[in-house]
Amino acid sequence: MSTTEAFAKVASRAAGMIDAEKPAIGAPPTTLWRFAAWCLRGAWPVIALAGFVSALSGASEVLSMYVLGRVVDVAATGAPLTDNIGLLALGALLLIGLRPVFFGLNAVFQSVVLGPNLFKQILARLNRWTLGQSVGYFDDDYAGRLAQKQVQATRSLTEVVIEMVNAILFALASVIGSCILVAMVDGRLVGVMLVWMVVYGLYLRYFLPRIRLRSKDRAGAQAMVSGQVVDTITNIKTVKLFAGDAHEEAATSDVLEVLRGRAVAFGELSSLFRYGLILIAGLLPVGLVGAALAWRDSGVSAGDIAAIGAVSIRLAQMSGWISFVLMTIYMHLGEVEDGMRTLAPAKRLKAGSGAALDVPAGAISFEDVSFTYGGGAGGVQGIDLRIKAGEKLGIVGASGAGKSTLVSLLLRLYDPELGKVTIDGQDISDVSEPSLRRAIGMVTQETALFNRSARENITYGHPDASEQELLSAVDAAEAGAFIQSLEDGQGRLGYEAHLGERGVKLSGGQRQRIALARAILKDAPILVLDEATSALDSEVEASIQSALQTVMKGKTVLAIAHRLSTIAAMDRVIVMREGRIVEEGSHDDLLARGGIYADLWAHQSGGFLEL
Repeated sequence: MSTTEAFAKVASRAAGMIDAEKPAIGAPPTTLWRFAAWCLRGAWPVIALAGFVSALSGASEVLSMYVLGRVVDVAATGAPLTDNIGLLALGALLLIGLRPVFFGLNAVFQSVVLGPNLFKQILARLNRWTLGQSVGYFDDDYAGRLAQKQVQATRSLTEVVIEMVNAILFALASVIGSCILVAMVDGRLVGVMLVWMVVYGLYLRYFLPRIRLRSKDRAGAQAMVSGQVVDTITNIKTVKLFAGDAHEEAATSDVLEVLRGRAVAFGELSSLFRYGLILIAGLLPVGLVGAALAWRDSGVSAGDIAAIGAVSIRLAQMSGWISFVLMTIYMHLGEVEDGMRTLAPAKRLKAGSGAALDVPAGAISFEDVSFTYGGGAGGVQGIDLRIKAGEKLGIVGASGAGKSTLVSLLLRLYDPELGKVTIDGQDISDVSEPSLRRAIGMVTQETALFNRSARENITYGHPDASEQELLSAVDAAEAGAFIQSLEDGQGRLGYEAHLGERGVKLSGGQRQRIALARAILKDAPILVLDEATSALDSEVEASIQSALQTVMKGKTVLAIAHRLSTIAAMDRVIVMREGRIVEEGSHDDLLARGGIYADLWAHQSGGFLEL
């Protein structure tokens, strides 16, 4: 096996040293170093090993300079090379044997072991934590900004670890080795080095925290720019329809100007930092070599001066490199801290026992439930509602009456501020969220589709469905014909064609038929229809009546509709106003009562579902 093949084999094995799939334990802390430890937990032994290899690389640098000094002394004495064959062999072993191995392994740890695996581990943990936040968390922020924060914090923390291993430990080993070498020449020279290091340390102590703060400000401004741009692009049709190009350009220009100002402030400070750094770095070789020349009478040889000169110049160069690395680390720490402030705070639903929901029947109960979105407008008040297993309930009311809030509470997108919601006697706040959502199928007016294939969108609630189950659900939703005709920009056809962001390539009716097929395939015991046929024309709506009748049989159904014809044949109808149930009964009972429902019915006509 060749050296190249052996090295490639070692690198390949090293790539699996970190288990990047291992989940984090508990919630992310809200202080910087504990947050970093949470993100990196499980990888520390490998990071320590990488640091050790980096330190060996740094030590080999100093050892090379020591050997150089001894070679200069040999050359100065004119002794034959044969008398110093051991020294030459040591130099050859070091330069073409050990040193390449150390630096090669150092590169493997940085580029193969740490970089790819830490990025995956950190981002997976942050993404998993973010996905577990409540819906209110996402309501309060830009989607693009949250995505930017995850990637920003992950990239920056990964870079901090790599730079710490690559530069800081390498430099630390080099400095310690240099101090030993200098002390071997003349102990007084160590004092010169220590004075320089104190000046250097005080300089860093002044500038680096300020660089970190300005980096954090710049990172926050960058995230706002991303959020603004993503928000505009996400709503591009609205921008076009309302001729909002100029308005969006102005809004983007405003956040860009804030970013420019913070970037300039960061650049001014970093430029000043670099100027002073180069000045301080130049003091070291001048001081050390000058002192060594002044103390030649104490036995400092030409080789010693050569070694000290090489060490001092190398340290001077390294001080500049390390300072830039430290500036980069502090810059990245500022970005990690900025991301942490957004991502780490817990905005989650109350944790229950986590037991799986068991739905033998599908009876639903709202017991004196109130919810007002944190005391704001909207929501529901004092809802006391029992829905029998297998009952079909229609929900009617004007916009803002509380219909969708009722459904959101059933799905546990929010927790009630008062009261509780139960399914078959089980408080839904005490069961696992995935088991609750698996028990409920839903078709909404604003159908949410992924920019994935039609097949992936339909099977999202039942990824293990067979091909026959998929085709049966599609046929029931009257969606087969248009799916077969799909083609995306990459040439993918039919069920493999991607649907565009949020299903933008489909009409409203096509999107809802995809959603119907998804709900039919999921076959959950509870079904929620939130304006499920609102985007369908009358002909298509009529064509899927039988499909809806089939999918609703044996299920508990909650159907929200503005078109009363779609819920006229439900077992029971409730009318909501200002967050309360104001009327309740069958369609015929409510008409006979002559109240709000009867007034609404008088303005509409038609009849739909016969169950």
